[in-house]
Amino acid sequence: MDVHLYVYDLSMGLARQMSAALLGTQIDAVYHTSIVFDGLEYLYGQGVQTCIPGSSHHGQPVEVVALGKTSLPKDVIWEYLESLKEIYAPEAYDLFLHNCNNFSNDFSMFLVGRGIPEHITSLPQTFLNSPLGALLKPTLESAMRPITQAPLAPPAPARAPRAEANAAANVPTMVAGPSNSAPRTGIVHIASSLRELDTLLSSASKSCAVVFFTSSTCPPCKLLYPAYDELAAEVGTKSILIKVDVGIAYDAAAKYSIRATPTFITFLKGEKENEWKGANEGQLRGNVRILLQMAWPPHPHSGLSLPTLLGSSLRPITYSKLPPLAKLIAKMGDAGKNDSVLAVKEFVAVRNSQGAERAALPDLGAFSQFLLESTKTLSREVIFTVVDLFRVALVDSRFSGYFAEEKDHNTVAPLIQHVLSMEECPYPLRLVTIQASCNLFTSPLYPEHIATCPTLTVPIVELITTSLLDIKHNNIRVAAASLAFNIAAYIHKQRVVQRELLSVDDQVALVASLLEAISNESESTEALKGLLLALGFFVFAAPQDGELTDLLRVMDASRIVKAKSKYFKNEALVKEIGEELLGKGLG
Repeated sequence: MDVHLYVYDLSMGLARQMSAALLGTQIDAVYHTSIVFDGLEYLYGQGVQTCIPGSSHHGQPVEVVALGKTSLPKDVIWEYLESLKEIYAPEAYDLFLHNCNNFSNDFSMFLVGRGIPEHITSLPQTFLNSPLGALLKPTLESAMRPITQAPLAPPAPARAPRAEANAAANVPTMVAGPSNSAPRTGIVHIASSLRELDTLLSSASKSCAVVFFTSSTCPPCKLLYPAYDELAAEVGTKSILIKVDVGIAYDAAAKYSIRATPTFITFLKGEKENEWKGANEGQLRGNVRILLQMAWPPHPHSGLSLPTLLGSSLRPITYSKLPPLAKLIAKMGDAGKNDSVLAVKEFVAVRNSQGAERAALPDLGAFSQFLLESTKTLSREVIFTVVDLFRVALVDSRFSGYFAEEKDHNTVAPLIQHVLSMEECPYPLRLVTIQASCNLFTSPLYPEHIATCPTLTVPIVELITTSLLDIKHNNIRVAAASLAFNIAAYIHKQRVVQRELLSVDDQVALVASLLEAISNESESTEALKGLLLALGFFVFAAPQDGELTDLLRVMDASRIVKAKSKYFKNEALVKEIGEELLGKGLG
């Protein structure tokens, strides 16, 4: 997809004409920018907003800049935008420090690997550096707020094809996914044609779906709308609930021989399962819940008593502690003078002191190149400083999101491989490498790559399995257990919706290492707890007749865990996992 930058002049030409006389500095325009691709315009004002290109209250752009092309899947793009909601919230908008141009720069960096023109991003500082800039700042902020943060009016249907108009009109704050991206969950999907209905049903071919055939002239149908919306929220990711207006989607009504409304048809694993008519709310709720039980039969582990394990937070463990940046850079020697290093240092410092919304992304491509070159040019005792800077920068989801979608993971995978290739890796370097790997989970885009992309999975699994057995360094074991937990927690969440992402071989390798580490652990309560949580989430709801279960039986996993009660008498997870999950759970 081609990606363009739309550039607007909020001064309507006045800045070019009057700035030199008023400010003593020539300013060509008061720039407002947005990102445009695939028929939608993305801008920041009243939160992240979308509209049909050129249809916002800013009018027509004065310039359109071709930024490049992106091959990123649309659902990945939506997920990245979702991760920016807190940073680019309506209340975080600042005309000079955190504005539309910052958003365009960050989004462009993610989409095409480079930011927007510097003369645009540097405009606020150019204004403030002028003789009267600081004096005029409050007045300009007050005058511009109604323009920069105005809500977008829904476009008229005649201005664009219906699908585009709906996409723009349905999302006042955060964009909705397009029709050919992964369907959003917890909402009722509208199918306006047979093709749209077939697409939605295809996405539910491994689970279940409910289709509500309705009509704008059917009062009984409308009585069921609130209940249908509630059911959509209730089923979440487990089912797709669809609404079809037979007065619009004639072809869908014809295919399924709909003669009256309301009519409901349910589908299980891609096949029609049930059909009924009538506005009976109790029947609707009952049939949907029966469908869910058929599609998602309970796992035997669901009857076990595991309050500590299942009550634990699934939030990824990250390492955000900031080192003394000046000392860290000084330890790099001449490498610390590199422009990309200084830019990342500034990004981290501003983010830590003023918040993420004040920290503009640096040139991540340049830093990636420096990071890879440093593995060849810096000594093994010094390179940990570069990785540690990388670690604290990864705390920001924009930063980690960029590397999550980098082609072939050309930065992170070689970096971990370099650490693994060392015959005796220095303790500080191995530690910060594991911690940086934990921080990859700050982006919602990374976990699936870690679980499914061999380029990334193989080195990370090896990093965990080798580090778990480091009997000399407690911090290494704790960090490795944290990284294992992050993966296990993600796998657990995917199992809830019957997705088994990490290969069986990798799960077996990780669980075997976890059990060996548990067997060796007799000192650190923190390490043991992390190990048990990771083990518990790898095992809970795993296939009952798979290789993982066979491994647990062969290694006598229950005995290994229960033996820890000798050293850790007050750790509830020892009994839960040793007796319940690995005892009763394995049968």
